[in-house]
Amino acid sequence: MNNTDLLILFSITLCATIFFTWYVKRILIKARIADNPIVSEHRHKSGTPTMGGIAFLFTISLLIALYYQNTPILMVLYIMLAGGIVGLVDDLIGLKVKEVQKIVVNVSDEVIVLGRLDVQPGEEVRVATPKAKAEVDDLLKAGKVEVIGEVPIKTEPEELEKIICQIILGLFFALTGVVTSIGGFQLGIFAIPVVIIAILGCINSVNLIDGMDGLAAGIVGLASVACCVYGYLFGPMTIIPPFLILAGICFGFLVFNSYPASIFMGDTGSFVLGTGFAAAVLVCDIPYFGVLALGVPIVSVIVSLLHRAHIIKLPVEPLHHTLNHYGMSETKIVFSYWGITILLCVIGIIAKMYIF
Repeated sequence: MNNTDLLILFSITLCATIFFTWYVKRILIKARIADNPIVSEHRHKSGTPTMGGIAFLFTISLLIALYYQNTPILMVLYIMLAGGIVGLVDDLIGLKVKEVQKIVVNVSDEVIVLGRLDVQPGEEVRVATPKAKAEVDDLLKAGKVEVIGEVPIKTEPEELEKIICQIILGLFFALTGVVTSIGGFQLGIFAIPVVIIAILGCINSVNLIDGMDGLAAGIVGLASVACCVYGYLFGPMTIIPPFLILAGICFGFLVFNSYPASIFMGDTGSFVLGTGFAAAVLVCDIPYFGVLALGVPIVSVIVSLLHRAHIIKLPVEPLHHTLNHYGMSETKIVFSYWGITILLCVIGIIAKMYIF
């Protein structure tokens, strides 16, 4: 592809995503398919259309029709489409309410323990864990907390079911045979576990970071642009097209998803971006820079795993919600995460130029 072809590819992706997001948003509003955030700081966003990632599937389908003769691009598009379908099923299951959880506020003058949380006076928390549910009635009787609201919790597949679906996605991609080496190492049969781990890690990293207006789309978009720059500077130029597609999808969606967001991508969108970024990194064989570019979501996953292993304790998971919980504004968090992503990418490019 020459520069003109690359510009056309990006323009088609960007414009198609803008149009399809606008179109899907209208349908979701009419169908009343909306988000109902469980994080107290984000309850004002209730009613915002979700599952906007369906627009990504339309854009991908268009690109498959236009670039069916370009095998490397086609392989990335197919795995993005498959990932989006898995995410869509997850979103559809989530339309059913599993339970309704209480939201309580500490009305006492002392710190109280509810579940795993130390609740400060005047602080609001959601009664989510079995331990918290067992303790809340005694606290209500003692007059230490009051119920100030309720929030519906969506039905979700079991974690094992999700992981199995993601493993299948990775297995399908590995069996295409497009990934034979990574980082200068010939993989042979080990290509299968490497691809599966990459798909698993990337999907969950992007999915976890998708919790604030423009956060996931911005990070993946910036990381993809950085990978395009990496390909332009160090070659080969075949690195650029898959990441241009990802950048076009992300920036097209940001027209509606940047603060204040009028639509959320849901698991449909985060699965598309996660599988797409992992597949592009693997096909283009830039594992070191790819991991660095996605460093912010990866660190966020590590922090959440430490929390779930009870090594550290977060008042709200994941980390960006904890920062918001302690008073850091949503826009400041998003811009900080974007800035760190840019910084990591610049460091990676400079290191490649002068060190490696």
